[in-house]
Amino acid sequence: MAGPGGRTWRDLLAGRARKRKNAFGSGAELQEAALRLLDHHQNLNDLLLEVEDSVKPAGQDGTEHQEESFIVSVLQEQASRLGVPTAILAARNAVTNIERICQASASPSQVPLLNLDQRKRLSCLLQTVKDLLANNVFCRSLFCQEMWKMKEPPVLEAVWHLHRDDVVGLGELLESAPAGPAVVEWLCSSLCGLCQRAEEASEDAECAGRLLADLVIVFLQNGFQQTSELGRKLEFKKVPYICHAVLQRMLTWVLDAVGKEKQEDVSTLQAMRLWLNVFNVSVYKSAVHPDSLQQFFRHTLTEVLTYNPLLKVSDAIHMQKEWSFTRTCSLLTTLYRKLFVALSAKDSICQLQQVLETREVNWQHVLSCVSTLVVCQAEAEHLRANAFQRSAGMGIFPALQGCNDISPPFQASFGNAGGRHGSGKKALVFLFEFLSELVPFEAAPYLKVHIMYPPFVPTKHRSILLEYITLAKTRLADLKVAIEDMGLYEDLSSTDESVQPQGQALRDVEKALQIFENTRKIPTSVIEASIFRRPYYISWFLPALLRPRVLPKTPDVHMAFIDSLKRADKIPSNLYSTYMQACCAMKEKMLQDESKVETSHSKEPAEQLKAELAELRTLIVDPTKYEDVPAQIAVISDRLASVLGYSSDENEAAALNSPIPVEVSAPGLEPRHQRVVDLLLTSFCQNLIAASYFNPPDRQGPCLSLFVKMMCGHRNLLPALLGRLCQLIYHQGPSLNDAHVLGLAAFVIHLSESKALIPEVEASFGISQPVPEKALSVSEYWNRLLVCRTEESFAFCTRFCTAAASYLMCKFSSYSHEDLCALLPPSLVKKLQYLVPRLCLEARGILCEEAKTDLIWSSLTCPSLNYRRASLSLWRQARFQELLKEKAFQLSFREWLLLELEVYPEKDILSASERQDFHYWAIYQWYLPAPSASGGCDGQLEKACAIIINTILDSSQRLDLGGCGQSKMSVNPDILCKLQEMVLELGCRRKLLSGCLDAQRHFLFEILQERLKDGKHGSALGEQLWRQQELLLHRRILVGLPASALIMTCQKGKKTMLDCEDFFHFVNSELKNVCSRGYALSYDITAHFFRGLLNASLDCEESAEGINGVLTACQTKCPIVLFSAALWWPRLEPVLCSQWKRLFGAPLAEELERLRGWQSWATSFLSSGVVLPLSDPPWISAAFLHCTIEQQSPHGREKHALKRLGTDTEQLLVSLLFFSLMDLISAKIAPKEGVDSQTALEWSLEILQCLEERGTSWPLLFHAGGEDSQKYGVLRSAASDHHTRLLPLAFYSLSPRFHRELLAREQTFLCVALDSYIQLLRLFVEGKDLPQCHRAGQRPDPPEHVSEARSLFLTHPSCSHLPVQSRGVGLLLQLLATCEELDPELAATLLRFSRPGVAMELDEELLLF
Repeated sequence: MAGPGGRTWRDLLAGRARKRKNAFGSGAELQEAALRLLDHHQNLNDLLLEVEDSVKPAGQDGTEHQEESFIVSVLQEQASRLGVPTAILAARNAVTNIERICQASASPSQVPLLNLDQRKRLSCLLQTVKDLLANNVFCRSLFCQEMWKMKEPPVLEAVWHLHRDDVVGLGELLESAPAGPAVVEWLCSSLCGLCQRAEEASEDAECAGRLLADLVIVFLQNGFQQTSELGRKLEFKKVPYICHAVLQRMLTWVLDAVGKEKQEDVSTLQAMRLWLNVFNVSVYKSAVHPDSLQQFFRHTLTEVLTYNPLLKVSDAIHMQKEWSFTRTCSLLTTLYRKLFVALSAKDSICQLQQVLETREVNWQHVLSCVSTLVVCQAEAEHLRANAFQRSAGMGIFPALQGCNDISPPFQASFGNAGGRHGSGKKALVFLFEFLSELVPFEAAPYLKVHIMYPPFVPTKHRSILLEYITLAKTRLADLKVAIEDMGLYEDLSSTDESVQPQGQALRDVEKALQIFENTRKIPTSVIEASIFRRPYYISWFLPALLRPRVLPKTPDVHMAFIDSLKRADKIPSNLYSTYMQACCAMKEKMLQDESKVETSHSKEPAEQLKAELAELRTLIVDPTKYEDVPAQIAVISDRLASVLGYSSDENEAAALNSPIPVEVSAPGLEPRHQRVVDLLLTSFCQNLIAASYFNPPDRQGPCLSLFVKMMCGHRNLLPALLGRLCQLIYHQGPSLNDAHVLGLAAFVIHLSESKALIPEVEASFGISQPVPEKALSVSEYWNRLLVCRTEESFAFCTRFCTAAASYLMCKFSSYSHEDLCALLPPSLVKKLQYLVPRLCLEARGILCEEAKTDLIWSSLTCPSLNYRRASLSLWRQARFQELLKEKAFQLSFREWLLLELEVYPEKDILSASERQDFHYWAIYQWYLPAPSASGGCDGQLEKACAIIINTILDSSQRLDLGGCGQSKMSVNPDILCKLQEMVLELGCRRKLLSGCLDAQRHFLFEILQERLKDGKHGSALGEQLWRQQELLLHRRILVGLPASALIMTCQKGKKTMLDCEDFFHFVNSELKNVCSRGYALSYDITAHFFRGLLNASLDCEESAEGINGVLTACQTKCPIVLFSAALWWPRLEPVLCSQWKRLFGAPLAEELERLRGWQSWATSFLSSGVVLPLSDPPWISAAFLHCTIEQQSPHGREKHALKRLGTDTEQLLVSLLFFSLMDLISAKIAPKEGVDSQTALEWSLEILQCLEERGTSWPLLFHAGGEDSQKYGVLRSAASDHHTRLLPLAFYSLSPRFHRELLAREQTFLCVALDSYIQLLRLFVEGKDLPQCHRAGQRPDPPEHVSEARSLFLTHPSCSHLPVQSRGVGLLLQLLATCEELDPELAATLLRFSRPGVAMELDEELLLF
C-alpha cells in the first residue's frame, strides 16, 4: 500500500522510526504499534503486493525474516478478527488480487496474454504467495475453488504462471472446476486467441510458444495416460476428460478450415499453423511417456481420417486426381508431415488400414494422406502395396492413390487366391458388389483393367465374375469404347483416352515384331487374337501389319513374320494379294522418281537445293501433306550436303566437340556459305509466314523443327550460320522489318530446342579482348548478341524477344509447366523482365488483365503491329507470370544493373526524367524490398550498396563489346547517383548508432577488400594487371561517393570521434600500390579525403579537435596521407581553406595550420635561406621541402639549399634521400611521368654526399629488418610494394659514392649491400618488377645493375674486411648462406677475404649446425 508521494508503507515507517528513536523501547514495540495502525488503515490486498515488492534478498541487513513474520502476523491478526483460518484468508486475498490483475486492461474480447505491468504485479503476488506457502499459511484447494468463482475466467497466461511457478498445478486447478464443458470452452477460446495474438504481435510469439508447449505437455500427460501412470493420478477424475476434449476441439478447429482454406483470413491460417507446432515431437522431449506420445499421434491420425465422413465412394472416383499431395491444402499436408515424423511408415499404414476396416472415413482425407505418405517416406510405396493386398473393396483407392501404373497394384491385390476376397463366397460377393457400384463412376482405363486382369475367382463362382464383366462391357459401350478394339499390348496404365485404334494397332505390330525377332515364333497373343478377338485382328492388326512398302531384296523380320502368318493360314488370301500388289506399285513409283532425280542432277547443286526448298513450302502449307515433310527434308539435307561438300567422319567427330569460333565484331563469311545460309533462312521465314496464314504455330506440326534440326546436323554449316545470325541480329537488327524479326525469332527458338546438337560458341568481341571468354552455349550466345544500348537497339530487342517468347508459348502451348521451363531460354525471359517494365509504365504496377497466347500471336502477324502493346499483352499473360515465379527465370538485381550499365544515357530510348523514374521504381520499389531468394536485397541498404558497387566494378572490368560509348573508367551517372543516395542514407542512420570505436566496420571498404581476396585471373602478370585495374576503379568509385563517406563517426564516452581506421588500412594495404610517385596518392583521392574530413568533423562537438586527432594519427598509422598533402598542397590549400571558411568561419585547425606552415617554411627556406624549427617527426618537413624543390627550385640551387641546413637535420636529410630515391624508381618505372631519371639520380647523389660530409648513417634506410632500421619504418611503410621491391636497384644506383671512407665508417654497410644484392638477384631471376632501359645515355638497367653490384664485391674484396657488429654476425651468416644458393662464387670470395677474426667466428657458428 503506497503512502503520500508514492512512497511505500515500509519507507514511511522506517523514516518515522529514524525521526522518533526514543518513542519505542524495542523493535517489538514498534511492530505492535504498526499493527495497531494497520488495524485501522489497511488494505490487505495492496499490502500483500506492496510488502512483497520491497522485500530484500537474504543477507542484506538481516531484516527479511522480520518482514516475512510481519506479513504472517498481519494475516493472522486479520483472520482472528474475521474468525477464519489464516490460510483461507490468504487464498481468498490472492484470488482477489489475481482477478484485479486480469481485469486491469479488460477488453471486449478477453486477451489470453498479460501486458508488462500485469506481469510485474503478478510476479510480485506469486513471490508473496510462495513465501506464504513456505510458512504454511496458504490453502491451495480453497485457492483453486475461489479461482472458478471469479466473475470472468482468468487470463490463460496467469494460469500458466501459477502452474510454472509451482503455486498451483494446472491439473489441480482443472480438477477443481465445477463444470467441465465450460472449462473446455474457456481453454479452447483462449488457445485460439493465443495463436492469433502471437501472429499479430511478434513480441508475444516467444512467450506464446513456451505457454503452448507447457500446456500441451499437461494435456498429453493427463489426456493420454498409460497404465503405469494411472495409479499416481487417481486423484484426477475430470482432468483426463478436459485435456482430451481440448485437444479434440483444437484439432476440429483446424480441420474445419481445411475445406475452406482459400476463404479463411490469412491471420487465422497463420494462427492454425502455430497450433500445428504442438505436433512437433521435439516439443515434448522426455516430458511425456513415449507410449502416450504414440497414442496421441495415432489418435490424431484416426480423427483426421474419420472427420466428417460425408463423402461417398463415387466422390472418391471422381476426385481421386484432385486429392493428391500437390493439390491438398497446406494445413492438412503440414499436419500429415508432422504426424509421419512421429509415426513410422509401417505404423501409419497399419493405422490407416485399421481405420478403413472399422470406421466410416472421409475419402478426401484418406487419399490425400496416402499421397502425402508416399511422397514423404520412400519405404511407404512398398509397404502400401503389401498392406492393401488383403483389403477387399475399400483397399482399392489407397492402393492406387499416387500410382503411375494401374494394373500392377490391382493384380497384386486381387489377382491371386491369397487375397481376402478368396476366403469365401461372402467376401467375394462383397468385392464384386463393391466393384459393380463403382462401374458408373470409373473411367474407361480402369474398367479395362478389371476386365483384362480380373480378380481371382474359384471355378464354382465364375458366374459372379461374368456378371460383373457384362456390366463393365455395357458401361464401356455407353462410353463408346469398344472392348473389341483394345490392343494386344495396350498400356492399361495410361489414362490417355485419345489413342485411336490405328495408333494402338501400329504399337501392337511393333511389339509383335520384337517378340518374333527374339523367338522366331508367332507371339501367343497374336494367335489368340486371331481366334478370340477376330474383329480387332482383321480390322486393325492386319492392316497395320500389311502397310504397303518397297520390299527389300533380302527378306527382313517384317517379311518373315508375314510369311509365318501366311503359312499358318492367319492372313486371308485376298488381303495378302492386295498387299503384294500395293508393294509392287510402290516399287514402280520409286523407279520413276529415281529417273526424275537423275534428270534433276544435271542442274547446279544450289539450284537443286532451291527447287527442293520450294517443294517443301507446298507441303508445309497443306496439313494433309505433313507426313511427307520428313522425306522432303531428307532430300533437302542431301542437296545441302552436295552444296557444302561432304566432310569426312573424322572432321565431323572433331567438329562435334570443338567450340565454334565467331568473330562478333566483324564476322567474316565465305560468299558461297553466306548464299546458302541466306537461302535457308529465307526459306524458313517464308515457310513460317505461309504456314501461319492458315494455322497458328501449335497446329503447324513438327515441320519447322525438323528443318532446323536438319540444318544443325550439318556441322560444317554451323559456323557460317551462327556468323550470319550475328550479322543480322547484332549488326543489322534495328534495320530488319517485322517479317524478318518474326522469322529470326522463331528460328532462334528452334535452334534452342536443338541446343544438344550445337557445340558451344567461342565468341570474340574485338581486339580489345586479348583472351577469349569461356565458350558460350547457344542460348548465352543469343543473349550476348541482343544488346540494349541505344534507342534503336532497345526497340529491336523488344520486338525480337516479344516475338520469340510469343512464338514459343504458342508453339508449345500443350507442354506442361516443367517441360516449358526446360525448353525456354532463361536469358530470353530475363531480357523481357528488363525491357517490358522499362518501356511500359503499366508493367510496373499490379496486373489488371490477361491475354491469351493465340491472340498475342495473331497480333504479331497482323500488319498494324505495335510491339509495345504486344510485349505488354505477353507480360500480362497468366502463364508468362507463372514462369516469372521460377527462380531460374528471375532477373536478379545484379543482372538488372549489368544491363542498365550497358546503356548509353545520351542515346537512351528514355528521356533523363523517364530513366530516373524507372531507376527509382526498379531499385526502391522492386529490388530493395524483394527477398534475396528472388534476386532482391531483403530491404537492406548495405546489401543493395554492395551489389551496386560489385556490379559497377564487374561491368567496368568487362571489356567494351560495342567499340564505342563511355570509357571503362567512367561510372554510369544515374546508377552512381542512386548509390550516393543510399550511402548518404546509411551515413545518417549510422550517426544515430553509438558504441565503442572498434564496434563498427566501414561497409564500403569491406566490400572493396572482399573483392581483392579472390584472385582468379590465371598468370601472375594477369593477376597483377587485374589488381591494378581493380584498384583504379575502387579509387574512382570512392571519389564519386560523398566525401564524408570515407570517414565514420562513433561515440567514445560522451564524445563523438572520427574513425578513419578502415580508410587508413585500405590505403596502406591496397591504394598506395596504384600511385605512380611511390610515396603519394593521386590528387583526387587526397582532396576527397581532406574534404570528407572537414565535413565529417561537423558531427563532433569540437570540430578542430577531431581533425587534429585524425591528422596526428596519420603520422604513425598512415603517413602517405601527409606525404600526399605535401605533394599536392599548392592545389589543396585553397580548396581546404575555402571549405573551412564556409563551414566554420574560424581559424584553421591546428594541424591544418601546421601543414600550411611547413609549406611556407619550405618556400621561405628555398627563396631566402630562412631556417625555422623542423617538424616532429622531421620526415614531414622533408616531404614538404622535397616537393617544393621539385616544383619551384631551378636545377643547381638544391645543392646550396642542402648546405644551409643546420646541424640537427640528419634525419631530414635521410628522409630527403628516401623521397629522391622514390622519384628515381618512379622515373625508371614510368619514364614519361614524374621527374627525369638523370635529374633524380643526380639529386640523390648530392644528398648522399651531404650525408657523407656530415658522417650521417643512412644504409639502414634500405634494410627492413633489425631494431636500428625501425626509425625508417614509417618511410618504408608509405612506399608502394613495387617501389619497395625496387629499393635494391636504387641502392646500387648510388654506387659512385661508395668510397672506402664510407664503407669503413658504416658497420651495417656489408649486410645492407649483400642483402640488396641478393634481392636484386632474385628480381632478375624471377623476371618481375625490373624496369627496362628506355633511351640512350641512360644509366644501364638490369642485368647491368646486377653486374655492377657483383663487381663491387669482386673488384673491391676489401669491403669484406669491413667491421661487423657482434650482433650482426648472425645476420651476415644467414645472408652468406642465401648468397651461396644464388651466387656460390661471390659467397666463397667474401668468406675467403673476410678478416681472420670474423672468419673464425663464422666457422665456429657454422660448426654449430
